Amino acid sequence: MALEPVSIRKLEEQTPDVYEAVVVMSRRAKQVLNNRIMDDMMITTEDVEMGVYDQIDEKNPEDYEEVDKATTVAVNEFINGELVWKNTEEGE
Repeated sequence: MALEPVSIRKLEEQTPDVYEAVVVMSRRAKQVLNNRIMDDMMITTEDVEMGVYDQIDEKNPEDYEEVDKATTVAVNEFINGELVWKNTEEGE
């Protein structure tokens, strides 16, 4: 579950610019987190009756599912070459 130390050389295999690598990974981590939030919202809204939003749903600890952190997912996808991005120059 934890993020292992990453060699700069592995990052340079994907792009020679370390700052670009950090930006790509951080944007992917935000996407992963937003997707998880949206999935959670979709599940909870299916259970709620229309118009009744004053009740707080208690989550059962037995239903807890441990998933990798968004940052870990993004870094692993980047290092494995699973991410595709496009460079845009200012003024385009």
